[in-house]
Amino acid sequence: MRRFLEGLYRGAAWLAALCMVGVLVMVLTTIVSRQLGVHVPGTDGYAGYFMAGAGFLALAHTLKRGEHIRVTLFISFLKGRAHRALELWALGAAVLLAALFAYFSTRLAWQSHLFNDVSTGNDATPLWIPQIAMAAGTIVLLIAFVDEFVLEWRGLRKPPDEGAAEEALHNE
Repeated sequence: MRRFLEGLYRGAAWLAALCMVGVLVMVLTTIVSRQLGVHVPGTDGYAGYFMAGAGFLALAHTLKRGEHIRVTLFISFLKGRAHRALELWALGAAVLLAALFAYFSTRLAWQSHLFNDVSTGNDATPLWIPQIAMAAGTIVLLIAFVDEFVLEWRGLRKPPDEGAAEEALHNE
């Protein structure tokens, strides 16, 4: 199961990376088409869709690497059972919020498909297509939070890499 989950997180991260390449291609297409005096409709919209896809698909991988922003002011003072209880509470709240986010983003994509909702641009892209990336990203994030919650509950959760946290502090 662990291998499957890690593959899921890694796969979502690779899709996020492909979305970033999509952003690059759309921006380059816009630049080149302007230089050639040709209008390519929809490139701005597609760049935005790819950017949103990259952001949502990268959420779970970022969480599992311990790189989400976390406010540790209170939890850093706690030790033992109190620390673990607050961690479980925080992860439980995160699971609940991620579940709501996954439900509503999936529902949005489904309703966009049912109602044939399209973008307002010249390309008239069916909106459920770019919304799939958001729905998939939130579902994988939900799975990652449930994974973290179960690991914490079983006492198997590892703290984020201290070296990475120190490096992040010095990058400002």
